[in-house]
Amino acid sequence: MATTKVEKIGAFFLGRMGWSIKHATSTTGAIVALKKIRLEAEDEGVPSTAIREISLLKELNEGAHHIVHAEQKLYLVFEYLDVDLKRYMENGNRDHTPIAPHVVKPQNLLIAQDPCGRTDAHGNSEILKLADFGLARAFGVPMRTYTHEVVTLWYRAPEVLLGARHYSTALDMWSVGCIFAEMAMRGTPLFPGDSEIDQIFKIFRIMGTPNELSWPGIEALPDYKPTFPQWSAQDLARVVSALDEDGLDMLQATLMYDSTKRISAKRALIHPYFADFTP
Repeated sequence: MATTKVEKIGAFFLGRMGWSIKHATSTTGAIVALKKIRLEAEDEGVPSTAIREISLLKELNEGAHHIVHAEQKLYLVFEYLDVDLKRYMENGNRDHTPIAPHVVKPQNLLIAQDPCGRTDAHGNSEILKLADFGLARAFGVPMRTYTHEVVTLWYRAPEVLLGARHYSTALDMWSVGCIFAEMAMRGTPLFPGDSEIDQIFKIFRIMGTPNELSWPGIEALPDYKPTFPQWSAQDLARVVSALDEDGLDMLQATLMYDSTKRISAKRALIHPYFADFTP
């Protein structure tokens, strides 16, 4: 790709790390997306966040196709996908069409039509792929201490909101649950907070204010306050009425306050809700 000429045919913003620009190669006509990372203000070369993103992409089967360094900029070359999940949900809501959660931060999930024209058991021909690993982290044992300013606010797990510095993949499953509910509610966010404390309270109003019984260790978290308002949990079947019994059980499993009891991605794949779903 470094020696292949490309023609810019469009641009769109993707995340805080740079622009994704839609290009077509002059030789094959294939459409690709270029993520541009500026290096002009970097005194120490490529920023550590970019190095981390590239290293994680190298671990994937379908990571960046090419990496190009030119004119104080770094370009990551990806396949081009048609739309992100946020806009997909907005379009579905505008058409008054329910969004199937089977089809999960929405701007980081991209959708493309299957190039082979295949459909799944539900008649869908779209392919859903994770994107934008700019803030991704590798994790291992023992667990490291991380920043608590991670994940877009509406999808941020309560342990992180309350100042936890040790966390792993359970944090992502909370986010999955929030997006799962948002899809079922035709694009309406489940916990649309406008600040960290408002986000905490929006969670508490629906899920109930947690205590040591429902969430062992909560009182030891840095930002826990014994003066938090006390709310009783609402019936999720009323809040997310579009989900059936299995769907509600799946949602509840992702939104457990105690992260050690939160469902894992591996277990979620074999949950009864997905029993009739063929990838």
